[in-house]
Amino acid sequence: MACTGWWFIWSYCLAFILLKYGEGVRVTVRETNLEVVQGDSVTLPCSFFTMMPLFRLNIIWTFMSPSDPQSPTQVIVYDNGQVIESPAFTGRVGFAGIPWSADIILNSTRVSDAGIYRCVVSNPPETGDPGIGELSLSVLAPPSLPVCLWDGDAGAGGTVSLSCMVSEGMPTPEMRWEKLEPEQVSLPVIMEEDHTGSVHIANVSSQTSGLYRCSVTNVLGTQNCYVNLSVYTSSHSSPGILQGVLLTLSMALVLLALLVLVLWLHRSGQEIKWRDGGEEDECYNEIRYTPSLMKRSFV
Repeated sequence: MACTGWWFIWSYCLAFILLKYGEGVRVTVRETNLEVVQGDSVTLPCSFFTMMPLFRLNIIWTFMSPSDPQSPTQVIVYDNGQVIESPAFTGRVGFAGIPWSADIILNSTRVSDAGIYRCVVSNPPETGDPGIGELSLSVLAPPSLPVCLWDGDAGAGGTVSLSCMVSEGMPTPEMRWEKLEPEQVSLPVIMEEDHTGSVHIANVSSQTSGLYRCSVTNVLGTQNCYVNLSVYTSSHSSPGILQGVLLTLSMALVLLALLVLVLWLHRSGQEIKWRDGGEEDECYNEIRYTPSLMKRSFV
């Protein structure tokens, strides 16, 4: 009777296991949300249970980017003892405990590695659908060096916009604009979706001139960029510039007229001198040769 009882218990447990796990590979993900700092390594966990030997074990890891969730890409594959890495992850990914575990290690993480990772395990001739596990990876990164620009009319009474752009940072960096000189003043920032923060300053004046700083901050650090804004006053400078231009043109015209007059007088004097010289030569010839002609006539 005792043996019969033990056999009944053993049969019941075996039947329970077969009913519970006999419909395919069971996959468990120990952590569904992971964080890693850019450049560090992280282990993506994936445990599985199967009733069959691991001779034909197949493991596929895929990645879905938040920007394109409908187009998953392959990360790494284990198939019949062979490991195949995706070109995008070559040299940065590998299995941690194959074949007893489907965990993978991702090295030299990048911001672009953030997204949804899926672990798919099958083990023929195990029947049923493959086991699937899914987790989310966030990659933290300090802010990149921002770029500060200004645009608008820097003349008195105009409107100027200061913009600050950062290409990278996770979590999304916070931006702050300040005027540092001649006194420190905080300015309201208008945030946009593309990691850009701007400040609009209307009716600028000479008091608006000074050094402005944009600070970009998240939990991993702070970066700064600067703009030196100079506001000019056009209402007083324009008449002076116009008067100077007109005076210069007037003096140039007077000098040109004097030059023309001098050249004309010089040429007139040359013509008079030439005429007078020609008449003197004719008179001189008559006086010189007349006596000789007279002498010859008497002979």
